[in-house]
Amino acid sequence: MRQVPRIAMVAGEASSDQLAAHLITALKQHLPDAEFYGIGGPKMQREGFESLWPAEMLAVRGYAEVLRHYRAITRMRRRLLRRLLQDKPDAFIGVDGSDFNLWLERRLKRHGIPTIHFVSPSIWAWRRKRMAKIVQSVSHILALYPFEPELYRDTPVKCSYVGHPLADVIPLQIDQRAVRERLGIAAGRPVIALLPGSRQSELHYMAETFIETAKLLLERQPQLQFLVPLVSRETRLQFETALWKLKADELPFTLMFGHAADAIAASDAALVASGTATLETALVGRPMVIAYKMSPWSWRLMRGMRYLPWVGLPNILAGRYVVPEFLQDDATPENLSQALGNLLVDRQVGAAIFRVFDGIHRLLRQDTAQKAAAAVLPYLQRA
Repeated sequence: MRQVPRIAMVAGEASSDQLAAHLITALKQHLPDAEFYGIGGPKMQREGFESLWPAEMLAVRGYAEVLRHYRAITRMRRRLLRRLLQDKPDAFIGVDGSDFNLWLERRLKRHGIPTIHFVSPSIWAWRRKRMAKIVQSVSHILALYPFEPELYRDTPVKCSYVGHPLADVIPLQIDQRAVRERLGIAAGRPVIALLPGSRQSELHYMAETFIETAKLLLERQPQLQFLVPLVSRETRLQFETALWKLKADELPFTLMFGHAADAIAASDAALVASGTATLETALVGRPMVIAYKMSPWSWRLMRGMRYLPWVGLPNILAGRYVVPEFLQDDATPENLSQALGNLLVDRQVGAAIFRVFDGIHRLLRQDTAQKAAAAVLPYLQRA
């Protein structure tokens, strides 16, 4: 009797959930009876994934935020480890979430379970000392960015460049007028997309700053409209509460459930919290300003571990400042509104940014799910 392949996975973030769901779909084309289980979100579950704990428990960011949930997270992780050591899956795939997943992977690898890490830990930007831990923990890295395999060249860890799935999903050319018609926005009206983050902890620090920035922009350009895609009822309520608190609930804000790509495509420029949303904005081809805030304690720790002058993925991939970044105390409404206003009026700068973004898009367009599946399959076939 042939054994059914069993693949354990952990994906705690919304972006990780999407990455993992695409990989599950691709693997099922080769192994239709494979079983997938562990911790994952709704997109993975729609592909038949069995989530043993809610993925939202892992969706916290920043040292201060993680410390508040430390006991619950570590208890869940130890229980998952016991389950996996008992089950002995054919492979474990940790999708991003390196602080949680590397701990698991190191212990699973010791027991002979192949460990695959989808999304290289950002050792090129933060905490380069973690390479020793990665070597102990990971059998194979699936890297989203083309410069990452070189980082592992002198280590026993295999690393495959698979591209970024967003580059596959987002078209190289998007009809802005058609998107605006679908959203009921006048063709000539200036629009700014506001993406204050996907986590409640991010909106805690970002929502009021984004709203105050919009208020300053409206003083100069009263015809502006703002599109605000939010990923959950909780983050929508946070943003609505901030609007009410700042007496801005009558201003031209259109709140959307999801549909970030539509909001970006309909916009002339975007204000984006640092993270995957900056890459999505670049792939859609819109100029942006990047902003980020976190707890003061988390910021002091993170600032001391930076290796690159940039934090935004578009700037990192370009290797230079293509779009402005404002972090922590520099992320003021005055700075952000000035930078956004400049992007709205300087069309030549916008065109130059688009050319850089188009090059990034083509570089990352690699049919990621199929490439990642091709890297994983040998482990499952050997098992």
